[in-house]
Amino acid sequence: MRERILDRVRKLLAKAERTDNDHERATFMAAASALMAKHGIDALPPAGTRQVPGDRIVTVPNPWAREKARLVSLVAQAVRCRPLLIGRGDGGQRVHVFGFAADLERADLLATSLLLQMASGLGRVRVPEDVTAVRAYRRSWLLGFTDEVYRLLSQAESRAEAESTGSGTALVLADRRGEVERAVAAHYPHIRMSVPRTSGSGYRDGAAAGRRADLGRTGMTVATAAELTR
Repeated sequence: MRERILDRVRKLLAKAERTDNDHERATFMAAASALMAKHGIDALPPAGTRQVPGDRIVTVPNPWAREKARLVSLVAQAVRCRPLLIGRGDGGQRVHVFGFAADLERADLLATSLLLQMASGLGRVRVPEDVTAVRAYRRSWLLGFTDEVYRLLSQAESRAEAESTGSGTALVLADRRGEVERAVAAHYPHIRMSVPRTSGSGYRDGAAAGRRADLGRTGMTVATAAELTR
C-alpha cells in the first residue's frame, strides 16, 4: 500500500513537471502534498498500540549549510517530527531528527526533493538591479522559500488530520508527540531556541517560489545546483 501511494505521488508530480500552465502545476502539487499528508495519517497504528520513535542525523554541506539545515528542520517539523539543529560537523550543518518511522520517511522524501528544488530555484533567480547586497538578497530568498514550504506542508497535514475518519486519531497523534518529546529530552535535556535573522530583500520572491514548489517530488539524483555551491 505504501509503495502504491508513493507511486501515485510520483505520477502527480511528473504531470506537474511537464506542464507549462501555472494553474495546472499548482493543482498537481496540491494533490501530491495532500496525498502525502493522508499517507501520514493512514500509517498511524490503532490507539493503544505501542511504538518507539527513532531518530537520524542529517548533515547538509556548505555553502548555505545553515539555510539548508533550516529547510530540513522545518520540513521535518511539518510532518510531525522533532528536529534540532546541533551545529557544525562532518563538513556541514547537522540536524538531529526524531520521529516515528513513517514520518521520518516522509521527512526524508520531502526534504531531499525540496533541497534540490530550492537550489534550482535560486539558480534561476535574477537579482533586481537596485540590489547591492546580493548575498543578503539570496539568503533572504532561501528563508522565504523555506517558510512558505513549511506553511503549505503544515496546512496539508492539518487538513488530513481534520478529515480523518479513524477512531482516536487526535489521541494517537497526541500520544506520539509526547513519545517524540520524551525521546528528545532524553538526548537533549537543555535546548536553546533561536530565530534566524535576515537583512536581504529577497524574502518575498523566495516565498513566491516556495508556493510553486513541488511538495512531493522524489529522487535527488543530481548534484546540487550551482547557486548552492558558490
